[in-house]
Amino acid sequence: MAEQGQDNFRDTIGTLNEEGKRAWVFPKKPDGKWYEYRKYVSYVLLLFLFSAPFIKIGGNQFLMFNVLERRFNIFGYPFWPQDFHLFVIMMIIGVVFVILFTVAFGRLFCGWVCPQTIFMEMVFRRIEYWIDGDRGKEIRLKKMPWTKEKIKKRALKWSIFFIISFLIANVFLAYLIGSDQLIRYITDGPSKHISTLVSLLIFTGVFYFIFAWFREQVCIIACPYGRLQGVLLDNKSIVVAYDHKRGEKEEGRAKFKKNEERATTGKGDCIDCFACVHVCPTGIDIRNGTQLECVNCTACIDACDHMMEAVNLPTGLIRYASEDNIEKKEKFKFTPRLKGYTAVLGILIAVLIGMLFLRNDVEARILRLPGQLYEHKADNMISNVYTFKLVNKTIEDINDVYFKLASHKGTIEVVSGNFFDISGQGLAEGTLFIEINASAIKSDKEQLEVEVYSGDELIETTVTSFLGPRMYR
Repeated sequence: MAEQGQDNFRDTIGTLNEEGKRAWVFPKKPDGKWYEYRKYVSYVLLLFLFSAPFIKIGGNQFLMFNVLERRFNIFGYPFWPQDFHLFVIMMIIGVVFVILFTVAFGRLFCGWVCPQTIFMEMVFRRIEYWIDGDRGKEIRLKKMPWTKEKIKKRALKWSIFFIISFLIANVFLAYLIGSDQLIRYITDGPSKHISTLVSLLIFTGVFYFIFAWFREQVCIIACPYGRLQGVLLDNKSIVVAYDHKRGEKEEGRAKFKKNEERATTGKGDCIDCFACVHVCPTGIDIRNGTQLECVNCTACIDACDHMMEAVNLPTGLIRYASEDNIEKKEKFKFTPRLKGYTAVLGILIAVLIGMLFLRNDVEARILRLPGQLYEHKADNMISNVYTFKLVNKTIEDINDVYFKLASHKGTIEVVSGNFFDISGQGLAEGTLFIEINASAIKSDKEQLEVEVYSGDELIETTVTSFLGPRMYR
Protein backbone atom coordinates (compact mmCIF):
# COMPACT_ATOMS: atom_id res chain seq x y z
CA MET A 1 0.00 0.00 0.00
CA ALA A 2 1.33 3.41 -0.97
CA GLU A 3 2.20 5.60 2.00
CA GLN A 4 -0.01 8.66 2.26
CA GLY A 5 1.65 12.02 2.74
CA GLN A 6 0.36 15.47 3.64
CA ASP A 7 -1.28 16.13 0.29
CA ASN A 8 -1.77 13.00 -1.83
CA PHE A 9 -4.54 11.69 0.42
CA ARG A 10 -6.74 14.50 -0.89
CA ASP A 11 -6.97 13.17 -4.45
CA THR A 12 -6.48 9.44 -4.02
CA ILE A 13 -7.43 6.69 -1.60
CA GLY A 14 -5.02 4.57 0.38
CA THR A 15 -6.32 1.32 -1.11
CA LEU A 16 -5.05 2.14 -4.61
CA ASN A 17 -1.44 2.01 -5.71
CA GLU A 18 0.25 4.25 -8.29
CA GLU A 19 -0.92 2.00 -11.13
CA GLY A 20 -4.53 2.30 -9.96
CA LYS A 21 -4.69 -1.32 -8.81
CA ARG A 22 -6.04 -2.59 -5.51
CA ALA A 23 -3.61 -2.12 -2.64
CA TRP A 24 -4.59 -4.63 0.02
CA VAL A 25 -4.89 -3.39 3.58
CA PHE A 26 -3.24 -5.56 6.22
CA PRO A 27 -4.14 -3.85 9.51
CA LYS A 28 -2.29 -4.77 12.66
CA LYS A 29 -4.46 -6.51 15.24
CA PRO A 30 -5.94 -3.83 17.53
CA ASP A 31 -5.47 -4.04 21.26
CA GLY A 32 -6.51 -1.69 24.01
CA LYS A 33 -9.31 -0.22 26.09
CA TRP A 34 -11.49 0.99 23.23
CA TYR A 35 -11.11 -2.26 21.31
CA GLU A 36 -12.34 -4.19 24.36
CA TYR A 37 -15.37 -1.91 24.61
CA ARG A 38 -16.10 -2.45 20.93
CA LYS A 39 -15.86 -6.23 21.37
CA TYR A 40 -18.48 -6.20 24.12
CA VAL A 41 -20.81 -4.00 22.05
CA SER A 42 -20.27 -6.21 18.99
CA TYR A 43 -21.03 -9.44 20.85
CA VAL A 44 -24.30 -7.99 22.15
CA LEU A 45 -25.29 -6.77 18.68
CA LEU A 46 -24.35 -10.08 17.05
CA LEU A 47 -26.44 -11.94 19.61
CA PHE A 48 -29.34 -9.60 18.88
CA LEU A 49 -28.90 -9.91 15.10
CA PHE A 50 -28.93 -13.71 15.12
CA SER A 51 -31.73 -14.09 17.67
CA ALA A 52 -34.17 -11.32 16.64
CA PRO A 53 -35.87 -13.31 13.82
CA PHE A 54 -36.54 -16.20 16.20
CA ILE A 55 -37.99 -14.13 19.07
CA LYS A 56 -41.77 -13.91 19.21
CA ILE A 57 -43.84 -11.26 20.99
CA GLY A 58 -47.56 -11.95 21.11
CA GLY A 59 -47.10 -14.50 18.35
CA ASN A 60 -45.38 -11.97 16.06
CA GLN A 61 -41.77 -12.23 14.97
CA PHE A 62 -39.73 -9.55 16.77
CA LEU A 63 -38.26 -8.18 13.52
CA MET A 64 -39.38 -9.12 10.01
CA PHE A 65 -39.11 -7.28 6.71
CA ASN A 66 -41.15 -9.34 4.25
CA VAL A 67 -40.83 -7.09 1.21
CA LEU A 68 -42.45 -9.59 -1.17
CA GLU A 69 -45.71 -9.74 0.80
CA ARG A 70 -45.28 -6.19 2.15
CA ARG A 71 -45.56 -7.35 5.74
CA PHE A 72 -43.28 -5.93 8.40
CA ASN A 73 -42.85 -6.57 12.12
CA ILE A 74 -41.03 -3.91 14.12
CA PHE A 75 -40.32 -4.94 17.74
CA GLY A 76 -43.18 -7.43 17.53
CA TYR A 77 -45.60 -4.83 16.19
CA PRO A 78 -47.09 -5.89 12.81
CA PHE A 79 -47.37 -3.50 9.87
CA TRP A 80 -49.45 -4.34 6.80
CA PRO A 81 -49.54 -2.69 3.35
CA GLN A 82 -52.35 -0.50 4.71
CA ASP A 83 -49.90 0.77 7.36
CA PHE A 84 -47.25 1.75 4.85
CA HIS A 85 -47.52 5.43 5.86
CA LEU A 86 -46.51 4.43 9.41
CA PHE A 87 -43.54 2.48 8.10
CA VAL A 88 -42.47 5.47 5.98
CA ILE A 89 -42.62 7.77 9.03
CA MET A 90 -40.50 5.28 10.98
CA MET A 91 -37.91 5.28 8.20
CA ILE A 92 -37.87 9.09 8.13
CA ILE A 93 -37.38 9.11 11.90
CA GLY A 94 -34.45 6.73 11.44
CA VAL A 95 -32.87 9.00 8.81
CA VAL A 96 -33.31 12.14 10.94
CA PHE A 97 -31.84 10.32 13.95
CA VAL A 98 -28.80 9.25 11.91
CA ILE A 99 -28.36 12.85 10.70
CA LEU A 100 -28.62 14.19 14.25
CA PHE A 101 -26.21 11.56 15.54
CA THR A 102 -23.73 12.27 12.72
CA VAL A 103 -23.78 16.03 13.28
CA ALA A 104 -23.01 15.43 16.96
CA PHE A 105 -20.67 12.42 16.88
CA GLY A 106 -19.52 11.92 13.30
CA ARG A 107 -19.24 8.43 11.88
CA LEU A 108 -19.48 6.75 15.30
CA PHE A 109 -22.26 4.49 13.98
CA CYS A 110 -19.87 2.98 11.41
CA GLY A 111 -17.22 2.02 13.94
CA TRP A 112 -19.47 0.68 16.67
CA VAL A 113 -22.85 -0.45 15.28
CA CYS A 114 -22.66 -0.97 11.51
CA PRO A 115 -23.09 -4.70 10.63
CA GLN A 116 -20.40 -4.40 7.95
CA THR A 117 -17.80 -3.25 10.50
CA ILE A 118 -18.91 -5.71 13.18
CA PHE A 119 -18.75 -8.74 10.89
CA MET A 120 -15.54 -7.60 9.18
CA GLU A 121 -13.54 -6.59 12.24
CA MET A 122 -14.99 -8.81 14.96
CA VAL A 123 -15.68 -12.02 13.03
CA PHE A 124 -13.86 -12.38 9.71
CA ARG A 125 -10.76 -10.37 10.60
CA ARG A 126 -10.33 -12.22 13.91
CA ILE A 127 -10.52 -15.55 12.09
CA GLU A 128 -7.89 -14.23 9.69
CA TYR A 129 -5.58 -13.27 12.56
CA TRP A 130 -6.04 -16.76 14.02
CA ILE A 131 -5.18 -18.54 10.75
CA ASP A 132 -2.78 -16.18 8.93
CA GLY A 133 -1.29 -14.31 11.87
CA ASP A 134 -0.86 -10.57 12.48
CA ARG A 135 0.08 -7.90 9.95
CA GLY A 136 3.66 -8.98 9.20
CA LYS A 137 2.75 -12.65 8.79
CA GLU A 138 -0.20 -11.77 6.55
CA ILE A 139 1.99 -9.69 4.24
CA ARG A 140 4.60 -12.45 4.02
CA LEU A 141 1.91 -15.08 3.37
CA LYS A 142 0.44 -13.05 0.50
CA LYS A 143 3.87 -12.72 -1.14
CA MET A 144 4.69 -16.39 -0.55
CA PRO A 145 4.41 -18.81 -3.50
CA TRP A 146 1.62 -21.39 -3.37
CA THR A 147 3.30 -23.85 -1.06
CA LYS A 148 1.53 -26.58 0.89
CA GLU A 149 1.33 -24.33 3.95
CA LYS A 150 -0.25 -21.45 2.02
CA ILE A 151 -2.78 -23.73 0.30
CA LYS A 152 -3.73 -25.24 3.65
CA LYS A 153 -4.25 -21.85 5.29
CA ARG A 154 -6.13 -20.39 2.35
CA ALA A 155 -8.42 -23.43 2.06
CA LEU A 156 -9.18 -23.38 5.80
CA LYS A 157 -9.84 -19.64 5.87
CA TRP A 158 -11.98 -19.56 2.74
CA SER A 159 -13.99 -22.59 3.91
CA ILE A 160 -14.75 -20.96 7.27
CA PHE A 161 -15.61 -17.69 5.51
CA PHE A 162 -18.06 -19.54 3.25
CA ILE A 163 -19.72 -21.34 6.18
CA ILE A 164 -20.17 -18.08 8.09
CA SER A 165 -21.48 -16.36 4.95
CA PHE A 166 -23.99 -19.19 4.50
CA LEU A 167 -25.10 -18.81 8.12
CA ILE A 168 -25.52 -15.02 7.70
CA ALA A 169 -27.52 -15.64 4.52
CA ASN A 170 -29.90 -17.94 6.42
CA VAL A 171 -30.44 -15.33 9.13
CA PHE A 172 -30.94 -12.67 6.46
CA LEU A 173 -33.57 -14.90 4.83
CA ALA A 174 -35.30 -15.33 8.20
CA TYR A 175 -35.72 -11.56 8.35
CA LEU A 176 -37.21 -11.54 4.84
CA ILE A 177 -39.60 -14.49 4.81
CA GLY A 178 -39.99 -15.20 8.53
CA SER A 179 -38.21 -17.67 10.78
CA ASP A 180 -41.11 -20.16 10.77
CA GLN A 181 -41.03 -20.31 6.99
CA LEU A 182 -37.24 -20.74 6.98
CA ILE A 183 -37.38 -23.59 9.52
CA ARG A 184 -40.09 -25.28 7.46
CA TYR A 185 -37.91 -25.05 4.34
CA ILE A 186 -34.98 -26.57 6.24
CA THR A 187 -37.04 -29.46 7.65
CA ASP A 188 -38.63 -30.12 4.25
CA GLY A 189 -35.20 -30.45 2.67
CA PRO A 190 -33.53 -28.37 -0.07
CA SER A 191 -34.85 -30.59 -2.90
CA LYS A 192 -38.41 -29.33 -2.28
CA HIS A 193 -37.42 -25.68 -2.36
CA ILE A 194 -34.85 -25.34 -5.11
CA SER A 195 -35.65 -21.68 -5.86
CA THR A 196 -35.15 -20.76 -2.19
CA LEU A 197 -31.87 -22.68 -2.10
CA VAL A 198 -30.66 -20.82 -5.21
CA SER A 199 -31.58 -17.48 -3.59
CA LEU A 200 -29.78 -18.55 -0.43
CA LEU A 201 -26.62 -19.42 -2.36
CA ILE A 202 -26.77 -16.06 -4.16
CA PHE A 203 -26.96 -14.26 -0.79
CA THR A 204 -24.10 -16.43 0.46
CA GLY A 205 -22.01 -15.47 -2.57
CA VAL A 206 -22.71 -11.77 -2.00
CA PHE A 207 -21.71 -11.94 1.68
CA TYR A 208 -18.62 -14.01 0.86
CA PHE A 209 -17.59 -11.52 -1.83
CA ILE A 210 -18.00 -8.59 0.59
CA PHE A 211 -16.13 -10.07 3.54
CA ALA A 212 -13.48 -12.10 1.71
CA TRP A 213 -12.59 -9.67 -1.08
CA PHE A 214 -14.43 -6.30 -1.19
CA ARG A 215 -13.95 -5.62 2.54
CA GLU A 216 -13.08 -2.01 3.42
CA GLN A 217 -14.09 -0.91 -0.09
CA VAL A 218 -17.69 -1.11 1.11
CA CYS A 219 -17.01 1.71 3.57
CA ILE A 220 -14.81 3.69 1.19
CA ILE A 221 -16.60 3.30 -2.15
CA ALA A 222 -20.07 1.80 -1.77
CA CYS A 223 -21.51 3.15 1.49
CA PRO A 224 -23.54 6.37 0.96
CA TYR A 225 -23.27 7.22 4.65
CA GLY A 226 -19.58 8.05 4.22
CA ARG A 227 -20.54 10.71 1.67
CA LEU A 228 -23.36 11.93 3.87
CA GLN A 229 -21.03 12.72 6.75
CA GLY A 230 -19.03 15.04 4.50
CA VAL A 231 -21.92 17.50 4.36
CA LEU A 232 -23.05 16.98 7.97
CA LEU A 233 -19.83 17.31 9.95
CA ASP A 234 -18.64 20.66 11.20
CA ASN A 235 -15.92 21.92 13.55
CA LYS A 236 -18.09 21.10 16.55
CA SER A 237 -18.70 17.41 15.68
CA ILE A 238 -17.03 14.87 17.95
CA VAL A 239 -14.89 12.53 15.83
CA VAL A 240 -11.75 10.42 16.18
CA ALA A 241 -9.22 13.22 15.78
CA TYR A 242 -5.47 13.75 15.91
CA ASP A 243 -4.42 16.62 18.18
CA HIS A 244 -2.14 18.36 15.68
CA LYS A 245 -1.51 21.27 18.05
CA ARG A 246 0.15 18.92 20.50
CA GLY A 247 1.46 16.41 17.98
CA GLU A 248 3.27 18.91 15.74
CA LYS A 249 4.13 21.92 17.95
CA GLU A 250 6.78 24.26 16.50
CA GLU A 251 9.22 21.71 15.05
CA GLY A 252 6.72 19.14 13.78
CA ARG A 253 6.61 15.40 14.41
CA ALA A 254 9.88 13.48 14.79
CA LYS A 255 11.18 10.04 15.70
CA PHE A 256 11.71 9.43 19.39
CA LYS A 257 15.25 9.39 20.72
CA LYS A 258 16.15 7.71 23.98
CA ASN A 259 16.70 10.04 26.98
CA GLU A 260 15.49 13.00 24.88
CA GLU A 261 13.90 15.94 26.71
CA ARG A 262 11.25 16.37 24.06
CA ALA A 263 9.49 19.22 25.82
CA THR A 264 12.54 21.49 25.44
CA THR A 265 13.24 20.72 21.77
CA GLY A 266 10.00 22.13 20.36
CA LYS A 267 9.19 18.82 18.71
CA GLY A 268 5.64 17.56 18.76
CA ASP A 269 4.52 14.57 20.82
CA CYS A 270 3.92 12.52 17.66
CA ILE A 271 6.96 10.24 17.33
CA ASP A 272 6.12 9.34 13.69
CA CYS A 273 5.92 5.63 14.51
CA PHE A 274 3.05 4.95 12.01
CA ALA A 275 1.32 2.75 14.62
CA CYS A 276 -1.95 4.55 13.90
CA VAL A 277 -1.56 3.93 10.15
CA HIS A 278 -0.64 0.25 10.47
CA VAL A 279 -3.66 -0.51 12.66
CA CYS A 280 -6.23 1.36 10.51
CA PRO A 281 -8.71 -1.02 8.79
CA THR A 282 -9.18 1.40 5.87
CA GLY A 283 -5.50 2.24 5.46
CA ILE A 284 -5.57 5.99 6.16
CA ASP A 285 -3.31 8.28 8.15
CA ILE A 286 -5.49 9.92 10.80
CA ARG A 287 -2.82 12.63 11.19
CA ASN A 288 -4.03 14.09 7.88
CA GLY A 289 -7.29 15.06 9.59
CA THR A 290 -10.88 13.86 9.23
CA GLN A 291 -11.26 11.84 6.05
CA LEU A 292 -14.14 10.16 4.24
CA GLU A 293 -12.54 6.72 4.75
CA CYS A 294 -12.37 7.02 8.56
CA VAL A 295 -15.04 4.88 10.24
CA ASN A 296 -14.25 6.09 13.78
CA CYS A 297 -13.32 2.58 14.92
CA THR A 298 -10.88 3.84 17.64
CA ALA A 299 -8.12 1.39 16.61
CA CYS A 300 -5.72 4.32 16.11
CA ILE A 301 -6.57 5.69 19.58
CA ASP A 302 -5.50 2.44 21.26
CA ALA A 303 -2.37 2.13 19.10
CA CYS A 304 -1.29 5.71 19.81
CA ASP A 305 -1.97 5.42 23.55
CA HIS A 306 0.25 2.31 23.69
CA MET A 307 3.11 4.21 22.05
CA MET A 308 2.64 7.26 24.26
CA GLU A 309 2.81 5.08 27.37
CA ALA A 310 5.94 3.36 26.03
CA VAL A 311 7.81 6.68 25.67
CA ASN A 312 6.38 8.26 28.86
CA LEU A 313 4.27 10.87 27.09
CA PRO A 314 0.64 11.72 27.93
CA THR A 315 -2.02 9.62 26.19
CA GLY A 316 -4.85 11.16 24.19
CA LEU A 317 -2.82 12.43 21.23
CA ILE A 318 -5.52 10.74 19.15
CA ARG A 319 -8.90 10.85 20.86
CA TYR A 320 -12.57 11.63 20.52
CA ALA A 321 -12.63 15.39 20.05
CA SER A 322 -13.96 18.17 17.84
CA GLU A 323 -11.85 20.51 15.74
CA ASP A 324 -12.89 23.38 17.98
CA ASN A 325 -11.84 21.37 21.03
CA ILE A 326 -8.36 20.88 19.58
CA GLU A 327 -7.95 24.42 18.21
CA LYS A 328 -9.79 26.47 20.86
CA LYS A 329 -10.16 24.04 23.79
CA GLU A 330 -13.95 24.44 23.52
CA LYS A 331 -16.17 21.79 25.09
CA PHE A 332 -19.03 20.11 23.28
CA LYS A 333 -22.11 22.34 22.99
CA PHE A 334 -25.70 21.65 22.04
CA THR A 335 -25.71 24.00 19.04
CA PRO A 336 -28.78 25.58 17.37
CA ARG A 337 -28.26 23.16 14.50
CA LEU A 338 -28.53 20.18 16.86
CA LYS A 339 -31.55 21.76 18.56
CA GLY A 340 -33.26 22.09 15.17
CA TYR A 341 -32.70 18.43 14.26
CA THR A 342 -33.82 17.39 17.75
CA ALA A 343 -37.05 19.40 17.40
CA VAL A 344 -37.81 17.80 14.02
CA LEU A 345 -37.09 14.36 15.46
CA GLY A 346 -39.35 15.03 18.46
CA ILE A 347 -42.22 16.17 16.22
CA LEU A 348 -41.92 13.09 14.01
CA ILE A 349 -41.87 10.76 17.01
CA ALA A 350 -44.94 12.48 18.46
CA VAL A 351 -46.78 12.11 15.13
CA LEU A 352 -45.85 8.42 14.95
CA ILE A 353 -47.02 7.75 18.53
CA GLY A 354 -50.30 9.50 17.79
CA MET A 355 -50.84 7.46 14.63
CA LEU A 356 -50.04 4.23 16.45
CA PHE A 357 -52.67 5.01 19.09
CA LEU A 358 -55.21 5.82 16.37
CA ARG A 359 -54.37 2.71 14.36
CA ASN A 360 -57.24 0.19 14.23
CA ASP A 361 -56.82 -3.55 14.64
CA VAL A 362 -58.98 -4.07 11.55
CA GLU A 363 -58.59 -2.37 8.18
CA ALA A 364 -61.78 -2.27 6.08
CA ARG A 365 -62.10 -1.33 2.44
CA ILE A 366 -65.37 -1.43 0.46
CA LEU A 367 -65.19 -0.47 -3.22
CA ARG A 368 -67.81 -0.45 -5.94
CA LEU A 369 -67.35 -3.19 -8.51
CA PRO A 370 -65.62 -1.55 -11.51
CA GLY A 371 -67.81 -1.07 -14.58
CA GLN A 372 -71.09 -1.79 -12.76
CA LEU A 373 -73.96 0.73 -12.65
CA TYR A 374 -76.77 0.78 -10.12
CA GLU A 375 -79.76 -1.55 -10.41
CA HIS A 376 -83.35 -0.36 -9.95
CA LYS A 377 -85.24 -3.03 -7.99
CA ALA A 378 -88.77 -3.53 -6.66
CA ASP A 379 -90.27 -1.19 -4.05
CA ASN A 380 -88.24 1.73 -5.43
CA MET A 381 -84.96 0.26 -4.11
CA ILE A 382 -81.59 1.13 -5.69
CA SER A 383 -78.86 -1.54 -5.49
CA ASN A 384 -75.06 -1.26 -5.92
CA VAL A 385 -72.61 -4.14 -5.93
CA TYR A 386 -69.28 -3.91 -4.05
CA THR A 387 -66.17 -5.88 -3.24
CA PHE A 388 -64.87 -5.77 0.30
CA LYS A 389 -61.59 -6.63 2.01
CA LEU A 390 -61.09 -6.81 5.77
CA VAL A 391 -57.58 -7.22 7.19
CA ASN A 392 -57.12 -8.54 10.74
CA LYS A 393 -53.88 -7.00 12.05
CA THR A 394 -53.98 -8.92 15.33
CA ILE A 395 -53.06 -12.54 16.09
CA GLU A 396 -56.52 -13.24 17.54
CA ASP A 397 -59.46 -14.52 15.50
CA ILE A 398 -62.34 -12.06 15.04
CA ASN A 399 -65.71 -13.82 15.04
CA ASP A 400 -69.27 -12.95 14.01
CA VAL A 401 -68.29 -10.10 11.73
CA TYR A 402 -71.06 -8.23 9.91
CA PHE A 403 -71.76 -4.87 8.23
CA LYS A 404 -74.27 -2.18 9.17
CA LEU A 405 -75.23 0.90 7.18
CA ALA A 406 -74.75 3.94 9.44
CA SER A 407 -75.44 6.98 7.24
CA HIS A 408 -78.60 5.84 5.41
CA LYS A 409 -81.53 3.53 5.91
CA GLY A 410 -80.91 0.44 3.84
CA THR A 411 -79.66 -3.13 3.84
CA ILE A 412 -76.33 -4.84 3.26
CA GLU A 413 -76.29 -8.38 1.92
CA VAL A 414 -73.02 -10.35 1.79
CA VAL A 415 -72.96 -12.98 -0.97
CA SER A 416 -71.24 -15.65 1.16
CA GLY A 417 -73.36 -14.95 4.25
CA ASN A 418 -73.88 -11.90 6.42
CA PHE A 419 -71.85 -13.28 9.34
CA PHE A 420 -68.26 -14.51 8.94
CA ASP A 421 -64.96 -14.85 10.81
CA ILE A 422 -61.49 -13.40 10.18
CA SER A 423 -58.53 -15.47 11.32
CA GLY A 424 -55.61 -13.92 13.19
CA GLN A 425 -53.35 -11.94 10.83
CA GLY A 426 -55.66 -13.01 8.02
CA LEU A 427 -58.07 -11.30 5.70
CA ALA A 428 -61.63 -11.76 4.54
CA GLU A 429 -62.79 -10.63 1.14
CA GLY A 430 -65.88 -11.06 -0.96
CA THR A 431 -68.85 -9.37 -2.61
CA LEU A 432 -71.79 -7.54 -1.08
CA PHE A 433 -74.88 -5.61 -2.19
CA ILE A 434 -76.12 -2.38 -0.65
CA GLU A 435 -79.76 -1.44 -1.21
CA ILE A 436 -81.21 1.99 -0.38
CA ASN A 437 -84.66 3.39 -1.04
CA ALA A 438 -84.55 5.93 -3.86
CA SER A 439 -86.28 8.52 -1.69
CA ALA A 440 -83.26 8.60 0.63
CA ILE A 441 -80.83 9.38 -2.19
CA LYS A 442 -80.16 13.08 -2.67
CA SER A 443 -77.51 12.92 -5.44
CA ASP A 444 -76.38 10.64 -8.21
CA LYS A 445 -73.23 9.86 -6.20
CA GLU A 446 -73.90 9.45 -2.50
CA GLN A 447 -71.31 8.98 0.24
CA LEU A 448 -72.15 6.07 2.53
CA GLU A 449 -70.75 5.30 5.97
CA VAL A 450 -70.49 1.59 6.72
CA GLU A 451 -69.80 0.18 10.17
CA VAL A 452 -68.09 -3.17 10.81
CA TYR A 453 -69.12 -5.09 13.92
CA SER A 454 -67.86 -8.16 15.74
CA GLY A 455 -70.86 -9.25 17.74
CA ASP A 456 -71.97 -6.07 19.51
CA GLU A 457 -68.58 -4.36 19.27
CA LEU A 458 -67.89 -1.72 16.61
CA ILE A 459 -64.43 -2.52 15.24
CA GLU A 460 -64.11 -0.26 12.19
CA THR A 461 -65.88 2.39 10.14
CA THR A 462 -65.32 3.02 6.45
CA VAL A 463 -66.73 5.18 3.66
CA THR A 464 -67.74 4.25 0.13
CA SER A 465 -69.71 5.80 -2.75
CA PHE A 466 -73.20 4.86 -3.94
CA LEU A 467 -74.55 5.54 -7.44
CA GLY A 468 -78.17 6.49 -8.06
CA PRO A 469 -80.25 7.79 -10.96
CA ARG A 470 -79.82 11.46 -11.89
CA MET A 471 -83.55 12.17 -11.59
CA TYR A 472 -83.21 11.91 -7.83
CA ARG A 473 -80.59 14.61 -7.47
